[in-house]
Amino acid sequence: MGKKILVGGQAVIEGVMMRVPGAYATAVRKPDGTIETKLTDFTSVTEKVSLLKKPVFRGIASLFESLKIGLCTLQFSADIAIQAEEEAQGKKPKKQNKFLSALTMIFALALGMALFGFLPLYITTKVLSIERNALVFNIVAGFWRIGFFLVYLWLISLMKDVQRLFQYHGAEHKIVYTFESGKALTADNSRSFTTFHPRCGTSFIFIVLLSSILMFALIDTVIILIIGKITLSLRLVFHLLLMPFVAGVGYEFLKLTARNQKKWWGQWLSAPGLWLQRITTKAPSDEQLEVAIIALKTAFGEKYSEYVGQTFIAEAVE
Repeated sequence: MGKKILVGGQAVIEGVMMRVPGAYATAVRKPDGTIETKLTDFTSVTEKVSLLKKPVFRGIASLFESLKIGLCTLQFSADIAIQAEEEAQGKKPKKQNKFLSALTMIFALALGMALFGFLPLYITTKVLSIERNALVFNIVAGFWRIGFFLVYLWLISLMKDVQRLFQYHGAEHKIVYTFESGKALTADNSRSFTTFHPRCGTSFIFIVLLSSILMFALIDTVIILIIGKITLSLRLVFHLLLMPFVAGVGYEFLKLTARNQKKWWGQWLSAPGLWLQRITTKAPSDEQLEVAIIALKTAFGEKYSEYVGQTFIAEAVE
């Protein structure tokens, strides 16, 4: 039985972020072929607040921490890409406007909430007269939400830049698998591993979409019992406010399925998320694997030598 250790990651623009206990590191391949890295010390709030170590609460905390780290590392990789483009055009690199970057992030979040939050509820309310049947309403709305998500993934997967991003996603998974196996972190050792990982963020999102059907049905039932009716506005407000709680439940569900991958029911429950990774992960090149390796080694720093040759169970949700 391997030791447990928190290891996870994320693909960024022309690079990979790897997170380990106490730190995370981002490695990005520049157009000239060199690799730029950034190491950030990090201690999870779950290590500081005992309540946030509890089930569901740890999922909520991890969700917000992952979002924060993800946005920061994506911005780091975007800054490198923009700087390289300006240098190639003979322009003097400019400091990126943080206000414009923030507006872009806000717009992206608003678009996501409209597409996956408001629109499924609006369509179900206007097309069908099932508002008071909480379970049926949320099953229908849930299928709309999942449908939009699948179409969204498929459409962006057609973009060349996103295909590159998905290759780095595959590289990240292969290197995590290589580390867990105890093998040396080399491109040769990682090639035999799959790009599909049960604790991937794609799987997490899909599990949240599924669990939200039952969770929102329960929430709607309580609202109807207390107020006597439910409207589109009430649904939207309570669903958005309680989304972190739903994500926390989804986090526990993902950990449960990941720990029971060798059991038939664990494989069955994780199958949809793994299937989705056929869209969100692609076979990486050796150069992309090298970037993922450098990211993980940079994150561990001098501590990496302590883990060589050992096998692990990486518990982090990416």
